[in-house]
Amino acid sequence: MGLTIIEKIIARHAGRDSVKPGDIVDMEIDARIARDFGGANVVRNLRTHGLSVADPERTYFTFDTNPGGSDQGYAANQHTCRRFAAETGVRVFDIDQGIGTHVAIEKGLIWPGGTLVSTDSHANIMGAIGAFGQGMGDADIASCWATGRVWFRVPPTVRVRFEGRPGPGVTPKDLVLAAAGALGAKGLLGRAAELSGPVIDELDLAGRITIASMGTEMGAIIVLIPPDERIVAWCRERARQPFEPVHADPDAVYERDIVVNVEGLGPQVARPGHPDDVVPVASLPPTRVDSVFIGSCTNGRLEDLRAAAEVLRGRKVAPGVVLKVVPSTDGTWRRALDEGIIAELKAAGALIGNAGCGGCAAGQIGQNGPGEITVSTGNRNFPGKQGRGSVYLASPRTAAASAVAGVLVTAEDLAAGRVPERPAPLFLEPVEPAAGASARPEVVEGRAWVIDIDSIDTDMIYHNRHLAETDPARMGRHAFGNLPGWERFAEEVKPGDVIFVGANFGAGSSRQQAVTCFLTLGVGAIVARSYGAIYERNAINEALAVLTADWTSDHVGHGDRIRIDLGRGRAVNLTRGVDIPIRPMSEVQLAIYRRGGLLASA
Repeated sequence: MGLTIIEKIIARHAGRDSVKPGDIVDMEIDARIARDFGGANVVRNLRTHGLSVADPERTYFTFDTNPGGSDQGYAANQHTCRRFAAETGVRVFDIDQGIGTHVAIEKGLIWPGGTLVSTDSHANIMGAIGAFGQGMGDADIASCWATGRVWFRVPPTVRVRFEGRPGPGVTPKDLVLAAAGALGAKGLLGRAAELSGPVIDELDLAGRITIASMGTEMGAIIVLIPPDERIVAWCRERARQPFEPVHADPDAVYERDIVVNVEGLGPQVARPGHPDDVVPVASLPPTRVDSVFIGSCTNGRLEDLRAAAEVLRGRKVAPGVVLKVVPSTDGTWRRALDEGIIAELKAAGALIGNAGCGGCAAGQIGQNGPGEITVSTGNRNFPGKQGRGSVYLASPRTAAASAVAGVLVTAEDLAAGRVPERPAPLFLEPVEPAAGASARPEVVEGRAWVIDIDSIDTDMIYHNRHLAETDPARMGRHAFGNLPGWERFAEEVKPGDVIFVGANFGAGSSRQQAVTCFLTLGVGAIVARSYGAIYERNAINEALAVLTADWTSDHVGHGDRIRIDLGRGRAVNLTRGVDIPIRPMSEVQLAIYRRGGLLASA
């Protein structure tokens, strides 16, 4: 029986001839990265547990979320990382280098068939070159730095074929938005996806990165695009070691086949709140635009800046609109300068930032304020992710056209003069988060918190404005502070309480704080219909009891008394006298829980 791409990569790095979905393996990691917001916590974990760095030559810090260190917390974290690097020989790609995942590709730290982990939930953009990439939490990364390896569950693989020819002006961002709209936030949950189809085969590296980077927003472990000769040749010029690209065997076994129809597709946009709430730009009512952000790991490449500059050439940003541009890497920045792209963007009225993440990270340009409506080329528009306003996701062409029009329009509509009147501004009041305290055993008993919402993302659980916090004792007060209707959770929860949530809980970022905040408060367990892959790993590794169950309102109501025996894998609603059909923790998960976390016995 043949293997898929992900199965081949994992098997090679686990020293096995083959693996199958569901296998848990110990695999070697070629490149091990911590970013500025998570790096200080990685250092703290290593020092707390007396661990050293196994191979500094393959271990890196990347300072991309706040390259300016414009926040005291980020500045302190970066300084901690620099000092640790000086002591250990770990390499620092400092504030002038750009987004760590892009730097890894450009500098040849990763190659087709290689493996990389990072404290970046979009590390799976490595699928753009046919490599394994995975975002992980602080404990995972610390363990990997100490051993060079991680445990990993082999995911099932699905095939996704893009069929048809899109209409004029359609970009890779429009293609992946269409896929997100068709598949939804859970459409690839826990799966690896292999992409194919004429429009995929024709993509250059920048386009492949755009597609791969949004796999996280569909719940995917990774979206893999088989590397063609162009991609392989480009990588061979940069790779730090020889490699052979990996392709699926002809008789590889796939869980299912999915078709995404892009015939006649026009420019797309994701409406505020959900990257999968996708509609054609043409279907929107007149929508005011206050600011535009062009950049991020999804659309900060040179090709993206070129596309924006072509639309802006000879035009000015509309009065009252702010255009912010952040190139992905220093190399992109310099080439854009050499080609005159920076000059064209500046002439149109853009603010150009240092290479880095930009609006996705609270510390750098790209954030918006209450009531502000932003068109962004990023990959996420969760409430609060890019500030306190509303964010529409679009391509660089659509974003640039909207900056000029002051209304959300396509580049084609702008060129044809089809620009509606700009609506009046909308003002929203900011919502402040809450506060709380901590404890944990093998038999859990407490009240049920029923929050029957799917795809509660990590910004709702623990907002990114608190990411610079490194003291676990202070994290609990922010739990659910950005989840509408549940802002007082941290004030009212009691030790032992059990949270019941919907599917895809913990979607989004790799931030460990979204787990630690519940431990700080003493939450006994979380019972979800399913989890975001990174979140589940983080919870298991930090000894937070996370259980899955197809629970309904017949099993539990808000405030019911719940008892869970983790060792026996049984949950009972004491108030109603009924069993709750939880799936028991695996042996691996239970062993980590019993010893108090992944690093407890390391």
